[in-house]
Amino acid sequence: MAYDDQALISRVVDEGDERAFTELVKRYQSQLRYSLRQLTGWDEALADDLAQETFINVYKSLHQFQGNALFFTWLYRIAYNCFAAHCRRRKPEVQLALDDIPEQGFSDETEADLHRDFARALKIFLPEQRMALHLSYQRGLSHGEIAEIMDCPLGTVKSYISRGQEKLKQQMMSWHPGE
Repeated sequence: MAYDDQALISRVVDEGDERAFTELVKRYQSQLRYSLRQLTGWDEALADDLAQETFINVYKSLHQFQGNALFFTWLYRIAYNCFAAHCRRRKPEVQLALDDIPEQGFSDETEADLHRDFARALKIFLPEQRMALHLSYQRGLSHGEIAEIMDCPLGTVKSYISRGQEKLKQQMMSWHPGE
């Protein structure tokens, strides 16, 4: 029987059901790891560490989840906080090694090129802008959902995206698959 997120959360909080938490992790770990890979310049080890840190924090604070937002939104807020904390601790950021971006997992070489080039374009942005652009363009979230995840005003998210949009267009303007 498949449970919805809220039922799984209740089982974890009320009954200490570790299998229910494992199910939540299985549902969201792939998407979260992909997002963190994009944000970290495809540093798989760092993205996996941040994902693990995120899920540990989720487990510790799951009893605080009130259900006012989607679990996905709450999860991404915690992931964003982990990513932002990492960026604050580590300056300057490690430069993106594009040749290290794996091509497995993509349906074709053109898709791998696009993901690699998008990661390259994102590296010029501050972490906040990077997160807003990623959530908007690659996750298809609304500005309101992004504001909720990033815990910042809607106007700030709109500003991150509109300012970043022009830079991103310039960065991606010359994109040609396979180059």
